[in-house]
Formats: sequence, structure tokens, C-alpha cells
Amino acid sequence: RTRLEELDDLEEGSQKELLNLTQQDYMNRIEELNQSLKDAWSSDQKVKALKIVIQVRKLVYERILSMCVDNRVSLPDNFSPESVNDTAKETCLNWFFKIASIRELIPRFYVEAAILKCNKFLSKTGISECLPRLTSMIRGIGDPLVAVYARAYLCRVGMEVAPQLKESLNKNFFDFLLTFKQIHGDTVQNQLVVQCVEIPLYLTLYSPAIDWILQCIAYHAPDVLLTEMMERCKKLGNNALLLNSVMSAFRAEFIAARSMDFIGMIKECDESGFPKHLLFRSLGLNLALADPPENDRLQILNEAWKVITKLKNPQDYINCAEVWVEYTCRHFTKREVNTVLADVIKHMTPDRAFEDAYPQEKFLPFLDMFQKESVRVEVCKCIMESFIKHQQESTKDPVILNALLHICKTMHDSVNALTLEDEKRTLAALINGFIKMVSFGRDFEQQLSFYVEARSMFCNLEPVLVQLIHSVNQLAMETRRVMKGNHSRKTAAFVRACVAFCFITIPSLSSIFTRLNLYLHSGQVALANQCLSQADAFFKAAVSLVPEVPKMISVDGKMRPSDAFLLEFLCNFFSTLLVVPDHPEQGVLFLVRGLLNVIQDYTWEDNSDDKVRIYTNVLHLLSAMTQEAYIYHVDKVDSNDALYGGDSKFLAEINKLSETVVSQILDHLKTLGKEESLKRQSQLALYFFNTILAHGDLRNNRLNQLSVNLWNLAQKHGFADTKTMVKTLEYIKRRSKQPEMSHFTELALRLPLQSRT
Repeated sequence: RTRLEELDDLEEGSQKELLNLTQQDYMNRIEELNQSLKDAWSSDQKVKALKIVIQVRKLVYERILSMCVDNRVSLPDNFSPESVNDTAKETCLNWFFKIASIRELIPRFYVEAAILKCNKFLSKTGISECLPRLTSMIRGIGDPLVAVYARAYLCRVGMEVAPQLKESLNKNFFDFLLTFKQIHGDTVQNQLVVQCVEIPLYLTLYSPAIDWILQCIAYHAPDVLLTEMMERCKKLGNNALLLNSVMSAFRAEFIAARSMDFIGMIKECDESGFPKHLLFRSLGLNLALADPPENDRLQILNEAWKVITKLKNPQDYINCAEVWVEYTCRHFTKREVNTVLADVIKHMTPDRAFEDAYPQEKFLPFLDMFQKESVRVEVCKCIMESFIKHQQESTKDPVILNALLHICKTMHDSVNALTLEDEKRTLAALINGFIKMVSFGRDFEQQLSFYVEARSMFCNLEPVLVQLIHSVNQLAMETRRVMKGNHSRKTAAFVRACVAFCFITIPSLSSIFTRLNLYLHSGQVALANQCLSQADAFFKAAVSLVPEVPKMISVDGKMRPSDAFLLEFLCNFFSTLLVVPDHPEQGVLFLVRGLLNVIQDYTWEDNSDDKVRIYTNVLHLLSAMTQEAYIYHVDKVDSNDALYGGDSKFLAEINKLSETVVSQILDHLKTLGKEESLKRQSQLALYFFNTILAHGDLRNNRLNQLSVNLWNLAQKHGFADTKTMVKTLEYIKRRSKQPEMSHFTELALRLPLQSRT
């Protein structure tokens, strides 16, 4: 990467400076660069040398382009030779004449190819005429390795300056095919003997160049051309090197559709030159991207594995096997995958005598080969990511469940005190994804047993415990749905078991708001399943937990006040308490009273009005409780409207509680009489007024007078929201026209509006 960054840094500032030099100064600078190039090369600073060459190449084109500027108007990108002035053309020709005078073939070829783009200044056909000539020049390079890299460079330049001239690129490759037999000729073979280089190693030096040439040719090429090239490769002897590059460069769909043809060509290759297992690896990489014909899939696997399984070197074996394991998983059943994994274990653990004692399932023994814990955990994560991504349907297969529970347990057990929170979240998300995919259908008891086992295995990851609680609650509701709300003795006992699971799991969680919300949610589930005493237990636990709520909590790694979260929870709690029937032994509204006592004793922030907002929501609840029939119910659960039937003692208790709450609100409003809190007093007074308007009986004289007092208090010190108050008054006047709402007319007359001045 560092070297590439060095090459990207081409000192553009120095190039721009050169554009303004005189011709002599420019020539002097070129000479300096020439000397720098020699010095860099001789001192083995190859990157610096290459950087200088790239600089000079760009300088030539930019220098000539700068000469074309006429009246400070530069040439457009798609300029024609006719737009180029004579001075620029003459300079350009001089460059090509100087290059033509270079005696050595290779330097002459590379320098001319480097400034091939400059032909644009001379004629429209300059590049198209030069490319075939440069292609022919390469035939004069005797060393086939040097020649193939010259061809690769010409393809590189050709694709940059004239990508439309694909014919010249094709000719370049076909020329290479004609000289391919040189590689196996006596001259090259004798040279390799002198240099003590093995032929397989020598052949790998060709691969990058051939791959590049073929990629250039195959880019947007029609299948007809690719087929022709494949046929030409077939006719050559010892063509494994070419075949490997063809499979690396051509489109995966093209290779996959002709898989059996390629296998036939691979089988005919000479093993001594280029190893066959590398050819099968290249084929496997293509089949991972595109599917072969369905009828050929098993034969393809058999032919490939015949070669792979004979490999003795573990590194060669695993490099090839890893590609074909993916192919097997994509197209075959567990039986074939198991066979392949067994072969992998056999090759990678030859000295482990106890492997014969393994059960028939080979997946877990395969995982055991990853000895280093960090590596094993990463492997487990990859497996779970793949399972969650590709598993379309839920599963209850015992083999799959056993294997994936083992994998999840491995991930869970890697968690320690030093594990980062992000890593914990990642592991928990993967385990939760697995838990959601497990379903035993109508066998609800087996499903609950699975959740119990999972709880014992994953107790150190809180998000997993939360997911298990949600899953068990969902299981209870699914049981209710199946029974249509009419539980039998057996299903009633089962949902009580689900409720018990949640009740004993929630206290193990550390997040207090997670516990509060789960107590509420689980209580709602218990209530829906007619488990009334269990529901009461959940709600009592939630009430007793409220005093423990801290003033500040961590949210996304930042400390924030908890008031807003507590307010949201309590509002949800009040909505549930409307339908919770009183316990016969606990007294009237025992849960509401208990919650009010907790709210009263809770230490609120000095500048917070959340306590008043909570009390106001309590009034909403108490108002709803006085109705003859509540606005919503839980099916097959009698709420207090049915239990008390509008009993006068029950209503008296509600009125008594309401008076207590109202007095608490008014006391708080009095504490806001100081100058710095008058705006808050105005806002809260209007908020309380609207509560009375929506939920109170304004035919009651005391309540009517209280609402007028609150209206006046909201405007008293000039902090009223006049726009809101105007709309409120208009609403009251509209309501007064409705039947039995005539008392609103009198109320509207008693509500003055403060002028804006």
C-alpha cells in the first residue's frame, strides 16, 4: 500500500512548474530526471525509478497540450488533430523521431507505447495504426517472459487511450498463442536449469501478465469471441497455464455453463507443468459465483474431488477444498456435505487417532480443528451470519440445532470482562437470529424446553435473555390464539409455566428500564391469559422497582436524565392499570395507590415538572375508571367496571384519590411563583386546564371554578401561548353548541383572553 501511495504522489506541482519553462530549461530538467532515473535504478530504488518514468510520460503529453493553448483557450477533451497548431505538431513529431532513433528494441517499444496517447495530436488514425505495429514489434523480443509483460503493458496502454480498438488487443493475444510453445522449448528449459528454477514456479511468473491480457480482451466481449479463444487454447499442448488464466479472466457465467468442457481440458493437461489442483481451484471459484447446468453438478463435484482428495500437502489441499465445500453446500444435501467435511478432517488431522470414534455427523469435529480461540470464534460468527442470511424457513432438525447451539455456546463463552460492547452486541444479535429461527410447530412444550436450555447456555449476554423473554411471551400468546382464549387445564398450566419463566428471568437483567418494560409486557401477557395473580405479581414488581430508577442513565454510551424515560413508562403503565381488576384481599385500587405512593416519595429534579405531568396522567386514568363501561377490555377478564358495577363507595374512593392528586398539582404550581419559573407555571396551568376540559365534569361548581382560575393563572404574568389559548376558547364555544353541553357557554364567558399588547 505504501508503494502504491508513493506512485500516486506524482509531484503534480513540479509538473505545472515545468510547463512554464523555456525549451532549454525544459531539456535540462528532463536530463536531470534521466540522471535521477539511472541513480535510482542503480541504487535499487525501484519505486522511485518507476515514479520518474510516469512523471516523464505525463510531462510529454502535458507539455504538448500546453502548446495548443490559443488565446488562453485550452483544447476540449475530444479535440481533433485539426485543432492542434503546427508548433505542437512539430514538437510531437520530434518526440517520435527521437524514439525511433533508439537502437535497442525493448526501450524503443516501451517509450513509444508510453506516449502512445500523443498520436492524437498528429492524426485521427495515429493510434489505430501504431497499435498493430507495436504488437508486431514484440515478436522480436526473444525471451517469452519479457515478451508477455510487454504485451500486457501494450494492453494496459491500449485500454486507456483507445478501448474501442479491441481488434488490436485480440491480435496481441493471438500473437502470444503463436509463440506460446517457446515456453517449453529447449532454450528456455536450458536457461531454467542454469538458474535452478523449477518449471511450475517459472510458469506462475506468467500468470499476472496473461490474466491482465485476457481481462482486457474479455471485458464486454461477446460469447462468440470467448468461445473462439477457448478453442484456440484447446489446440495448444501443455496449456494448463493458459487455461488457468482463461478461468480467472472470463465471466463466471461463461465458465459455469461449460464446466464439463473445462474439466475435459483440465484432465488432458500435463501435471508436471502446472498443478491440476490449481486449475480445479480456479474452476471452483467460478462455480461459487455462477451455477453450472443442474444435470452436470454431481459429475463436476466427483471429478474435482478425485483430484483434490489425492493431494498430500495440507496447504494445497485446504486451498482447493475450501472452494469446493461452498459448491457442495450450495447444490447438495447434508449427506454430501458430511462426506466432504469427513474428507477435510481426514486430511487436516492425520495424527488424531480418536477421530474414528466421532459420530457420523462431521460438522463439529470440523470446527474442532480450529484450535486458536479467536479464530474459532470468527469461524462461528461466519457460520451464524451465513445461516441467518440463507435459512429461509424455521427449523427443528436436532442435528442442526445441536450444531448451532454448540457454535452459539462457543461465541457466548468467548465473552469476558475485556470484551468490547460492540462485540457483545454482535454476538448477541447472531445468537438471537438463531433463536428466532427455531420452531417446533405446535409442540409448544418442546419449544419452551428449548428456551429454558438456551437461557442456561447464554446467561452472560443480556440481549439474548431479553429475546428469550419476548419469545416465551410470544409462545404464551400463540397458545392463547390456538385455544381461542379458552384454556384447558393443560394449556393453563403451560402458560403459567411461561409466565414463571419470565418472572424469574427478568431480575437477572442489569438495565432497569429493560426490567420495568418487561415486567409490564409480561404482566399484560399474563393478564391476557387469565393468570390474574401472576399479572399482579409482575405489576407489583414494577411498582417496587420505580424507586430504584437513577437520575441519570446511559443511552448509546452517553449519560442522559432518566425523567423522560420514566414518564413514558408510567404513562404506559397507567393505560394497563385501567383494565387490571382489584385483588379481593388487597383493597380498592391497591396498585394505583401503591404507584402514587412511589411517585410521591421519588426524588425529582428541582427544575423538572415531570411529577405534575405524571399526576395529570393519573387523573386521566381515574377519570376513565369512573365510567360505567371502560373504553377497552381484556377478553375474558372482568375489569373493575364489571366487578363494582358503578358502586358509590368505589366512585367515592376514586374521587378521594382525585382530590389528593389535584392538591399535589396545585401545590407544585404554587412553588413556581418565583420570577425565574413563571413561564413553566403558565405552561403547566394551561396543561392542567386542558386535562380538566377533556376529562372533568365541568357542571361541578368547584371544578368549574378551578378551571377558570387555571386559565387566568396561565395568562397572569404575560407568558401565555396566546395562539393556543385562542384555539382552546374556540373549541369550548363549538362544544357548547352540542347537546347537554350548555354549561360550556357559561364557561366561555368566564374565560377572558389577554391582549397581545
